[in-house]
Amino acid sequence: MSNYFKDFDQKEEFIAPREREFSRILTAAVVNEKFRKQLLSNPALAIRNGFGGEAFHLAKDEADRLSTIHASTLADFAQQMNNLVSV
Repeated sequence: MSNYFKDFDQKEEFIAPREREFSRILTAAVVNEKFRKQLLSNPALAIRNGFGGEAFHLAKDEADRLSTIHASTLADFAQQMNNLVSV
């Protein structure tokens, strides 16, 4: 007999590590203007420096791809970042 019932008390965390790090980067950019400006002007440096004493854990190729983003707004940056997730 199959169990078709879902245990809603069980916490599921099925977020790919890359997507989690991308989310952390965007969250830092939303809450901190200085980090946001750095991310938009020099993504490689912003990612390398991290935020609030925390490092971003990305593979080198992922960090390299993010550093190629050229955006003037955070929304545009997020859209381009989202395109990288589907690659």
